[in-house]
Amino acid sequence: MKTILLVDDDESIQLLYQEEFKEAGYKVVSIYDGSEAIEAFKNTAPDLVILDIQMPGLNGIEVLRQIKMVDASVPVILNSAYQEFKQDLGAWASDEYVVKSSDIGELMTAVEKHIG
Repeated sequence: MKTILLVDDDESIQLLYQEEFKEAGYKVVSIYDGSEAIEAFKNTAPDLVILDIQMPGLNGIEVLRQIKMVDASVPVILNSAYQEFKQDLGAWASDEYVVKSSDIGELMTAVEKHIG
């Protein structure tokens, strides 16, 4: 079973994504804080990371940078409500950028593309 590290401070997004990805056959490890995400990444060795940008502690761009320094081979999908972050040079290190929506079809497609 493939493991997804889900990093998002929005509880409703966490619950929605956890349910959808578990139903699709993935194990989901949830973190609500950017600062805790790096340690969780090291401890869980996920197959993929879904990462919000606007969070308490470290923001998603900084977490992305640190994750890629630990293991650049793990795909990271930035998942933000703000489309303008797509233009941020730091976001370009991600493997995919998906704008948040209650319909997670685009996000699910991105996950399947990267880890099957």
